[in-house]
Order: sequence, then C-alpha cells, then structure tokens
Amino acid sequence: MYKRIIPIVLSVVLLAPGYSFAVHPDVHSWSNEEIALIRSLWLGSLHPLPDDPSNAYDTDTQAIAFGKKLFADSRLSANGKVSCATCHIPDKTFTDNLPVAHGMDDTTRRSMPLAGMAYSPWLFWDGRTDSLWAQALGPIESPVEHGISRTKCVIIISNHYQQEYEQIFGPIPELDKTYKETARPAPDNPEIQSQWEAVSVEDRKAITLLYANIGKAIAAFVRTIVHEASPFDEYAEALFNGDIDRAKTVLTADQAFGLKLFISKAKCINCHNGPLFTNNDFHNVGVPARKGYDPDMGRAEGINLVQANEFNCLGRLSDAGPDDCAELKYIDTDTEKYHGAFKTPSLRNVADRPPYMHAGQLKNLHEVLKFYQNEARKRSAPGNNGFGTDIVHGDITDEDIDYLIAFLRTLSGPIKSY
Repeated sequence: MYKRIIPIVLSVVLLAPGYSFAVHPDVHSWSNEEIALIRSLWLGSLHPLPDDPSNAYDTDTQAIAFGKKLFADSRLSANGKVSCATCHIPDKTFTDNLPVAHGMDDTTRRSMPLAGMAYSPWLFWDGRTDSLWAQALGPIESPVEHGISRTKCVIIISNHYQQEYEQIFGPIPELDKTYKETARPAPDNPEIQSQWEAVSVEDRKAITLLYANIGKAIAAFVRTIVHEASPFDEYAEALFNGDIDRAKTVLTADQAFGLKLFISKAKCINCHNGPLFTNNDFHNVGVPARKGYDPDMGRAEGINLVQANEFNCLGRLSDAGPDDCAELKYIDTDTEKYHGAFKTPSLRNVADRPPYMHAGQLKNLHEVLKFYQNEARKRSAPGNNGFGTDIVHGDITDEDIDYLIAFLRTLSGPIKSY
C-alpha cells in the first residue's frame, strides 16, 4: 500500500484571461466550482497524519520526546555548534531565512520548511530520500552540515542518552576502543573510508542500526511539526458556513481577489494544490543558478541518490513490508525529464520565509512573481511553441502580482509541534 497520501493535482481554469476586478466587483461571491477548489485548499481537508511504515517508532511518544532532544542537540556536530535546529529554527517556521543553509560551512541549497513534511513522499529539494528518518541522517554525516560520523554518534548516545535510547531501541553496542571516532562510509574520502573498513562487519551493522534509530527518533518529532489554521482557512470555513459577513472581516477585497487569481487566471493551483499548497512533485521552472554556483541537476541526480540510499524504504533498516514502498518501487527514473527540476515547496507561511527558490536566488515574493510573469510570457512568445521550462502560468499583470502577494500573506498561520 502507499505510505503517503499525495494531494490530487487540480489544474482547473475557471475564469477568462481578461477577468478583472472591474468586471466583478463583488470578490466575495464564489461559484460552486470555485468553492470546490477553495475547499480542496482548506486545511480542514487535510487527511490525518500518515504513519510511515518504514519507521516503526514514528508514533511512539518516548521516541518523539527523544527525537525532540536530538533535534536541538549541537553535540551532534563536529564543532559542537550545529544541530538540526540551526537550519530549522522553530521561531522562523522551522527554516533559517538564509539563501543557502549553513552548518559547518555553506551548503549549495537553502533549508526547506519542515511543517507538514510527514505528508511528503520525497524529502529535500531533489527528493533524494523517501522518509523523514532518512532525511534526518544525511546532514549528520555531511562535512558541510553536522560533520560527524555514525561511529561518533554511538559514543554521544552512550555518554548522554543511554537510558533514553535503550528504553526505546534496546542495548547500545559496545565498540572496540581502537576504532576511529571519524569512521563512516565515505567513498569520496579514502582515509575516512579506510577507517570504516577497519571496523568489523558485525560492528558496522550495529553502529549503522543505532544511527538509523537516531534518524527514526528525530523523524518521530519532525512528524509532529504541522500547520494550524491561517486567515485563509478561517475565510474558507466562513464561506462553507454561508457566513459571508464573517468572511469579509477575515480577508480584504484585495486578498480575496488574489485568491481568485490564484485558482484561475494565474494558474498557481496547477502546482500549488491541496491543503499544503504543493503537489509534492518536481519541476524545472527555469530559475538560474545562484551566482558563483555550478548548475544544479536537481531531481535528475536525486533519483539515483534515493535508489542507492542505504536508508530508503526498501533497505534492510526499513521497517516497511514488501507492499509498503510503492513510491520507490515505481519511481519515475527519467533523469532527462527531471534535469534541473526541484520540489514544489508548500506555500503555507511562504511570506515568512524569504529568500526563495532552491538556492535563495530570488529575494522576495515580488521577485518570484515577476520571474513567473516573465517566464510565462517567454513561453507564449511567437515562435516558442511552448518549449522551455515547466512553467505554466497565465499572463499576469503587475497589478495581479500585488493581489497575489496580498493573498499569499493570508497563508501564514501558527506552526505547532510536540
């Protein structure tokens, strides 16, 4: 069975390209078709949090509490200063508002928001992992993020969390004292790789199991990070209850018209659909590489990485059954199709987390919408024949951009977690 619920893609265009505020001044009046689209975006339409069959501990209350501690523990880094919360700051909607994430050093992409990620079948901008626990493990051994090894993790857990770990996962392995603390799989670093190969096969398995369990505990906590109702949701609920007077006090006319554009002329809903405002898919929208950075292959590279990941749903450390990994089993492997494609981020709380795109190339929402405006016009230019990026937007005006930004600000709401 599928281990994630993926929002249904909606690409309905209800209004004519020339639709404007002037010809429909009552922006708080909606057709049945529009109401249906609004309901599909309403947070109340979101399914309950799914369980991850590859993580047997994702709903365990002890694992959740343990994972919360690990999420904030900077001892899980080479310099003692970097934790998961360094790049996913709770007070900043679990992002960091930097163009690219910075741990031990700068990375090449920006931190993705974590709220609602339990609903996503793929993690990271390129989808290189297929679970929250696999996602949590990558940064820990990344030299530019946490910069430590799974072997060092065993020592840290033994010294600081032995009782908590063993109550959930069982005994911590006793390691040969001659093993290097930096030992980890590192095919790109012969010295570190030789240290790992010096570890006995049995101990390698025991170390990696503990490391996987760290990821599963962190994932149990991250699963609890979810969105709460925003002004848009309050507006939608008022519409469903037939309380137009209440609706008018929640969204202004400009914000409501921005919503009309979002679900119609602007075609934003083509990719940003469902209660989390994302189709969880990957698209090449033509955004240029960050200045000073090499072009990023995006999903084209992520496909191979997720298939090779030792912590994927089909791996030996997964708790999933043979029928639980449909996304990975039937993954689209057309790397040419996904060259330069990146994951569609959720638009919830989008106004609170500039800059934008996978490497922070665009500073604010106005730049983002101007970029889409220009790309849409390029695609529709004579002689183009629609070739180019995946961008599919209506020919929005500069005034439309202001309305859309006004609406996007209504998607900001509280984020809660354990």
